[in-house]
Amino acid sequence: MDLSQLIEKKISRLTELEHELGKSGFFSNVAYARQILREHACTKHLVKTWKALLDTRRRIAEDREFADGTDREIAELALAEIAVLESDKEYLEREVRIGLLPPAVGEGRDAIIEIRAGTGGLEATLFAADLYRMYCRYSEANELKTETMDVSESELGGLKEVTFKMSGEVVFRRLRYESGVHRVQRVPATETQGRIHTSTATVAVLPEAQEIDIDIFPQDLRIEVCRAGGPGGQGVNTTDSAVQVLHVPTGKIVRCQDGRSQQQNKERALQILRSRLLEEKRREEEKKYSAHRKNLIGSGGRGEKIRTYNFPQNRVTDHRIGLTLYSLDRFIEGEIHELIEALQNRDLEERVKQSFGPILHHN
Repeated sequence: MDLSQLIEKKISRLTELEHELGKSGFFSNVAYARQILREHACTKHLVKTWKALLDTRRRIAEDREFADGTDREIAELALAEIAVLESDKEYLEREVRIGLLPPAVGEGRDAIIEIRAGTGGLEATLFAADLYRMYCRYSEANELKTETMDVSESELGGLKEVTFKMSGEVVFRRLRYESGVHRVQRVPATETQGRIHTSTATVAVLPEAQEIDIDIFPQDLRIEVCRAGGPGGQGVNTTDSAVQVLHVPTGKIVRCQDGRSQQQNKERALQILRSRLLEEKRREEEKKYSAHRKNLIGSGGRGEKIRTYNFPQNRVTDHRIGLTLYSLDRFIEGEIHELIEALQNRDLEERVKQSFGPILHHN
């Protein structure tokens, strides 16, 4: 896949951006300056990655000549280095393709994740708790930070719903494909006759929104304060600290009670509301960008079944890309990177094809 023609355009654009940065009064328009600075950083990183890719390809070609030579010791060293360089090349090619794509709304952001128990009664709340634990384990293993924003517990350690923030490097890009209905098939802890039950939980992954992303006007909000509650009054402040925010124009309601003060719960509720509104905006942009992508990876809507967790067969299947892994025991402990990467690669291939298809075909 030859992308050199597209890279040349990016190199020219980098020169234009650097000229723009050098103009007097550049920072007089803060919003414009921020946009140019962000584009400059991304374009500079792309060009740097492209040069690293060219260098890696050159080194592979040189090593192949040594590998074909008569000196067996040098040939073995060259072959060993080729194996490493090929892995580097694959990674760099992927990063170049990502860098060439039109940036999606919120792609580089932290994520706000909402998990809700679906059908299945008490077993669904236990499954929701398992998913929450799975993402927390993934966060720990990848040196990300998790902050619980709101939680509603059920019996036996289950969760009716939980909202948490995950922070770190491009978290939303990693986890955006987790949105949808997750289905579990297993024998519940409450089942006495060993029958397999099917339950569901919904996951919504939202890009964290900043105040500058979404305008929320005070007159559009209805804010109510009420008494927080929970199983046995545990884990929450039992004073009047819970906050419910209604966004009148959209009808969206957010309730937060996990914080220790009204102000903290209000701030968290507004943060979640902004992120929901930004996600709605992002989905609208993606619809304009391509209706076909929805058919491939899915819309990520709450009504769309994306994955099945089958405990008796130790199997997890992602229905969007038809990938099945027989390692559910490790997957549910947070080792979800293989499936995340497969989803990213499939979506990346399609986005590259749609964005650059005519150029690639011509080359």
